[in-house]
Amino acid sequence: MTATSTDSRAPDPPAPARSPRRPARAGLGRPLLGAVGILALLGLWEAVPRLGVVSARYLPPATDVLAALGVRATTPGFWTAVGDTLAGWALGLAIAFTAAVVLGFTLGALPRIRAYTNSTVDFLRPIPSVALIPLAVLLYGTDLRSTLLLVVYACFWLIYIQVLYGVADVDPVAEQTARSYGLGRLARVRYVVWPTTLPYLMTGVRLAAAVALILSITAQLVIGSPGIGREIAVAQSSGAVESVYALIVATGALGVVINIGVRVLERRVLRWHTSVRGEATA
Repeated sequence: MTATSTDSRAPDPPAPARSPRRPARAGLGRPLLGAVGILALLGLWEAVPRLGVVSARYLPPATDVLAALGVRATTPGFWTAVGDTLAGWALGLAIAFTAAVVLGFTLGALPRIRAYTNSTVDFLRPIPSVALIPLAVLLYGTDLRSTLLLVVYACFWLIYIQVLYGVADVDPVAEQTARSYGLGRLARVRYVVWPTTLPYLMTGVRLAAAVALILSITAQLVIGSPGIGREIAVAQSSGAVESVYALIVATGALGVVINIGVRVLERRVLRWHTSVRGEATA
């Protein structure tokens, strides 16, 4: 009876065959979805003032703003402002990167000195960069250095903390193995500490790149240093509402370009890392 009941059991249904992944189509889907999202946002923006939900005096239709942006893009002053903004962004990020890497690796390798500096770091790190605007104006006026002061201060902590995390995450077994093979300090940094720290460092750079642009625009808007932020303030004071929105759109486009550039750099630098290889095969 037992054998009969066992034989009468319905066989398990065959597992559905999995369709092979199509990375090419998946790769095209993301930009397509992003483009659809932007078109939907522009459509909503166009409809809101046209339907009278918000007065066009305060929120011009998207087509008028894009037309104003097109006119501005043909003027040399617009590209000069873009260049000034990118100069403040790039210089500030480069200075912060260099200082954070040097100091992070140095203090990361010296735990006792790092312990002495922890309280100072905890005190300085939460201070927002915008709180330094009066100091920047007193020191440098409306010069580019005012923008650099704010950008460097904010970006330094983002990268520095990530470097400390990376140095602290070094596998002690790998460190001891390198020592047993007779690798010197510089060689251990090159082959053990640096590969472990690099993913943390790139995370800090990616975060700092966005913050650097935000603070660069903020400094130009508040302090009046050259750049897109000052152009926004001038357009606002002259009542050119469409130009204000056009410059804001230009700032957003600049942020997208910077983010894409940093992502490409991250994939290139970390092409050996499992996170990037997994993303590429997904």
